[in-house]
Amino acid sequence: MIIPALDLIDGTVVRLHQGDYQQKRDYGNDPLLRLQDYEKQGAKLLHLVDLTGAKDPSARQISLIKKLINGVNVPVQIGGGIRNEADVNALLSAGAARVVIGSTAIKQPELVKQWFTKYGAEVLVLALDVRIDANGNKYVAIHGWQEDSKQTLEQVIEDYLPYGLKHVLCTDISKDGTLSGSNVKLYQEISRKYPQIAFQASGGIGQLDDVKVLEKSGVAGVIVGRALLEGKFTVQEAISCWQRG
Repeated sequence: MIIPALDLIDGTVVRLHQGDYQQKRDYGNDPLLRLQDYEKQGAKLLHLVDLTGAKDPSARQISLIKKLINGVNVPVQIGGGIRNEADVNALLSAGAARVVIGSTAIKQPELVKQWFTKYGAEVLVLALDVRIDANGNKYVAIHGWQEDSKQTLEQVIEDYLPYGLKHVLCTDISKDGTLSGSNVKLYQEISRKYPQIAFQASGGIGQLDDVKVLEKSGVAGVIVGRALLEGKFTVQEAISCWQRG
């Protein structure tokens, strides 16, 4: 599945380079038109990141998010600085199909496990961003990649499996926003190891060939952000490429 993604700061579509707020590129303030266009081209799931809310949870763009969700007819998953249950509630109440949880899943696992028990694994996605060291260890980074946790990707997954973990959005940080292709080996490896998890690959998609190679990797979906904004290919082209494999 192709999952078009938009990052939002104060209602504007942006891309940060390697997670850095100082290095952002604006792509206009028409997120709804973009999402509607992605849906028209065949997208079955959309991905939003509220970067304003990630930086300051009290400034979460809830009214905009509601408007975007109500403006399309396909499910929307949303992340960006989810720190407490009120955040989860607010997004689910706004109509989000799934809430994407990053650093909090690492920093406060007991809290997040309670959400799994309460809301169910189907509506929660763990966003695990990994930095792979010279020995191939996949360390999960947190807080907008400013800090490395001491846990590996596999350790985090194993920790949440008993709670029904189903959706994992996995990004190789070194690839994000680079358009240089994605880390196919990483996705092959983890999809083989955890066939019960629907992995979403994220980071590095720059051309249709990058989509094609992932189709055989075992991931359930591919997040595509910057390449669509820059017109490298269309959602429709990506979907047909994915289906042809």
